[in-house]
Amino acid sequence: MLDRFDLALLNAVQADDGQTAQALSRTVPLSPSAIARRLRRLRAQGCIDRTIALLAPRITSRRLRALVFIKLSEHANHKGKAALLDRLLAAPQVQFCYEMTGATDMLALIDCAHMAEFNAVADAVLVADATVHRYETSFVKREIKFAPFVELTESDAAG
Repeated sequence: MLDRFDLALLNAVQADDGQTAQALSRTVPLSPSAIARRLRRLRAQGCIDRTIALLAPRITSRRLRALVFIKLSEHANHKGKAALLDRLLAAPQVQFCYEMTGATDMLALIDCAHMAEFNAVADAVLVADATVHRYETSFVKREIKFAPFVELTESDAAG
């Protein structure tokens, strides 16, 4: 069970995980040692999945990013879908993939250095078998907002 201090810490480290326990203690009313203990516990419990660095747009803005809307074949079997999921998970260019409701079965963000790399990934991941009926691609022109932050509240405390 998460308490209000855990929630405050999780919100703070989502915004900037590089903060020291001392800096976090300015916004979360706990001692730096208590904060360090709680963060170790939250990581051990799997509340913090991993810590990553988000690159500045000036470094990534020239890359080719594609939102790929994937429609599965009506006759896609579990084995074929599992193989597709394995390929999506294994491709480092696939930054995220969501299974969806509606006309599209899946949505993936594919990040590549150039179009030739995108074509190779699409062929290897999406066209490898008949599981994918079709896919449509929209290329990102400009990033307007990227904020992978989930603001936790007391209603999230049940964990």
